[in-house]
Amino acid sequence: MKEMVPLRKAVALHYDEMKDKAPKVVAKGSGYTAEKIILEAKKAGVPIQEDPTLVELMRHLELDDHIPEALYEIVAEIFSFIYSLDDEMKKGE
Repeated sequence: MKEMVPLRKAVALHYDEMKDKAPKVVAKGSGYTAEKIILEAKKAGVPIQEDPTLVELMRHLELDDHIPEALYEIVAEIFSFIYSLDDEMKKGE
Protein backbone atom coordinates (compact mmCIF):
# COMPACT_ATOMS: atom_id res chain seq x y z
CA MET A 1 0.00 0.00 0.00
CA LYS A 2 1.37 3.39 -0.99
CA GLU A 3 1.90 5.84 1.87
CA MET A 4 -0.14 9.04 1.57
CA VAL A 5 2.03 12.13 1.74
CA PRO A 6 0.10 15.24 2.74
CA LEU A 7 0.16 18.10 0.26
CA ARG A 8 2.51 20.86 1.25
CA LYS A 9 0.80 24.22 1.83
CA ALA A 10 2.29 27.70 1.81
CA VAL A 11 1.19 31.25 2.51
CA ALA A 12 3.46 34.20 1.77
CA LEU A 13 3.05 37.43 3.68
CA HIS A 14 4.29 40.94 2.99
CA TYR A 15 4.34 43.84 5.40
CA ASP A 16 5.15 47.45 4.57
CA GLU A 17 4.82 49.38 7.81
CA MET A 18 4.46 52.64 5.86
CA LYS A 19 1.49 51.40 3.81
CA ASP A 20 -0.11 48.43 5.55
CA LYS A 21 -2.04 48.25 8.81
CA ALA A 22 -1.03 44.58 9.07
CA PRO A 23 0.80 41.94 7.03
CA LYS A 24 -1.13 40.81 3.98
CA VAL A 25 -1.29 37.63 1.93
CA VAL A 26 0.67 37.96 -1.32
CA ALA A 27 0.71 34.29 -2.38
CA LYS A 28 -0.85 31.03 -1.24
CA GLY A 29 -1.30 27.52 -2.50
CA SER A 30 -0.88 23.81 -1.97
CA GLY A 31 0.99 21.06 -3.73
CA TYR A 32 2.93 22.29 -6.76
CA THR A 33 1.94 25.92 -6.10
CA ALA A 34 3.21 25.72 -2.52
CA GLU A 35 6.50 24.21 -3.69
CA LYS A 36 6.86 27.04 -6.24
CA ILE A 37 6.17 29.70 -3.58
CA ILE A 38 8.81 28.16 -1.31
CA LEU A 39 11.33 27.82 -4.14
CA GLU A 40 10.88 31.45 -5.22
CA ALA A 41 11.20 32.63 -1.62
CA LYS A 42 14.45 30.69 -1.21
CA LYS A 43 15.82 32.08 -4.49
CA ALA A 44 14.99 35.61 -3.34
CA GLY A 45 16.63 35.04 0.06
CA VAL A 46 13.32 35.38 1.89
CA PRO A 47 13.41 33.57 5.23
CA ILE A 48 10.92 30.72 5.54
CA GLN A 49 9.15 29.78 8.73
CA GLU A 50 7.37 26.43 8.69
CA ASP A 51 4.29 26.46 10.89
CA PRO A 52 1.56 24.12 9.60
CA THR A 53 -1.00 25.35 12.14
CA LEU A 54 -0.51 28.99 11.15
CA VAL A 55 -0.65 28.12 7.44
CA GLU A 56 -3.89 26.24 8.05
CA LEU A 57 -5.37 29.30 9.74
CA MET A 58 -4.24 31.66 6.98
CA ARG A 59 -5.03 29.54 3.93
CA HIS A 60 -8.66 30.69 4.07
CA LEU A 61 -7.62 34.30 3.49
CA GLU A 62 -7.75 35.73 -0.02
CA LEU A 63 -4.84 37.39 -1.83
CA ASP A 64 -4.30 40.96 -0.60
CA ASP A 65 -6.28 40.26 2.59
CA HIS A 66 -4.64 41.58 5.74
CA ILE A 67 -4.19 38.95 8.43
CA PRO A 68 -6.91 39.01 11.10
CA GLU A 69 -6.19 40.70 14.40
CA ALA A 70 -6.30 37.32 16.17
CA LEU A 71 -3.05 36.37 14.34
CA TYR A 72 -1.15 39.63 14.97
CA GLU A 73 0.80 38.34 17.97
CA ILE A 74 2.05 35.08 16.44
CA VAL A 75 2.90 36.73 13.11
CA ALA A 76 4.71 39.55 14.95
CA GLU A 77 6.79 36.93 16.79
CA ILE A 78 7.69 35.24 13.52
CA PHE A 79 8.58 38.55 11.83
CA SER A 80 10.70 39.50 14.85
CA PHE A 81 12.56 36.18 14.62
CA ILE A 82 13.09 36.62 10.89
CA TYR A 83 14.34 40.21 11.29
CA SER A 84 16.83 39.09 13.96
CA LEU A 85 18.11 36.33 11.65
CA ASP A 86 18.43 38.88 8.86
CA ASP A 87 20.44 41.21 11.12
CA GLU A 88 22.75 38.35 12.13
CA MET A 89 23.33 37.41 8.51
CA LYS A 90 24.16 41.01 7.59
CA LYS A 91 26.66 41.25 10.45
CA GLY A 92 28.32 38.03 9.25
CA GLU A 93 28.94 39.38 5.73
